[in-house]
Amino acid sequence: MLSDPIADMLTRVRNANLAGHERVEMPASKLKAEIARVLQEEGYIAGFGIVGEAPQLQLWLELKRATKQGRALNGLRRVSRPGLRVYRGSRVIPRVLGGLGIAIVSTPRGIMSGRQARQQGVGGEVIAEVW
Repeated sequence: MLSDPIADMLTRVRNANLAGHERVEMPASKLKAEIARVLQEEGYIAGFGIVGEAPQLQLWLELKRATKQGRALNGLRRVSRPGLRVYRGSRVIPRVLGGLGIAIVSTPRGIMSGRQARQQGVGGEVIAEVW
């Protein structure tokens, strides 16, 4: 049993990306699937899906290939963790690398990027930063 499954997900993606793998699998959950959806919408991964049967569902992510300009995904960092939750209002959601990266925020309207949360005027828990 993991105490922080989101940190485990981010670590698996980070390690697979640095190792040059095309695909990474992990145990699935609704929250992980929503984080993958945001990563796909923002262009950091090529795709994702859920396979398997009920008790053993697996989430897979298709990572983008590295190009001459570099990788699409350079870094991931867990911000809010079980021991220290981080909540921000819509006006103070962090801008990652001056707008080159995204913050993934859990709001009352669902999981979304920091840019979408600022546009909709909602704050929430800052789950992770991606660049």
